[in-house]
Amino acid sequence: MGEFVTLEVEGGVGTIRLNRPPVNALNAQLTGELADAAREATDRDDVRAVILYGGEKTFAGGADIKEMATRTYPEIAKFGTALTNSLALIASIPKPVVAAITGYALGGGLELALTADWRVAGDNVKVGQPEIQLGVIPGAGGTQRLARLIGPSKTKDLVFTGRFVKADEALSLGILDKVVAPDDVYTEAHKWAAQFANGPAVALRAAKAAIDGGLDTDLGNALKLESNLFAALWATEDQKNGMRSFIENGPGKATFEGK
Repeated sequence: MGEFVTLEVEGGVGTIRLNRPPVNALNAQLTGELADAAREATDRDDVRAVILYGGEKTFAGGADIKEMATRTYPEIAKFGTALTNSLALIASIPKPVVAAITGYALGGGLELALTADWRVAGDNVKVGQPEIQLGVIPGAGGTQRLARLIGPSKTKDLVFTGRFVKADEALSLGILDKVVAPDDVYTEAHKWAAQFANGPAVALRAAKAAIDGGLDTDLGNALKLESNLFAALWATEDQKNGMRSFIENGPGKATFEGK
């Protein structure tokens, strides 16, 4: 349990909660605690899916500018690497991860949201990469994960202008996957995550590894990766249970043990 980041687990769903008022600005301590929460969520067998959440008011307003402004080059290089590594740990959690976005997800806050597999937000939310307005660029995935998600030209528009994007446009761009009423954000995110709580955990891990790993290589090697992960699932109890249930009872009725 960190001071600014906690992991709360209930019914197979783990909620990584940011709590650094007023806007969950990402400073060095919060960055370290994010890494700890990611490792714990990865290691715990009782966590089958994860929600990233900043509370009812704000997901994350970005990095702590007051803290960053006084840093020297060596200091900011160290911080940037730590933040990038922490977000990489979130992105590599081998379980379904959803970002529940309220208020704002700006700069490092949007970069955090981009580590999730799915993003649900309130209809009053604004997202963006406004770093250019500070004379810098995104430094923890904003130029890379965003470009892979929505393409280079749309990413350049957002990064070059630093403009804030409202929820409806973010949905049309593909930054967000679902927009709901502000009061329903966490509930909707939990609904999405909970469907995996009793799912085939090993197959879900393989699916995420295949999709994410395939994007980092050429098609030929990506297909080999997929094929190997596919075949490896014949070593699991879930594969045996799932196919037996299909033959005996039809689709969608299998009970999985996650092994």
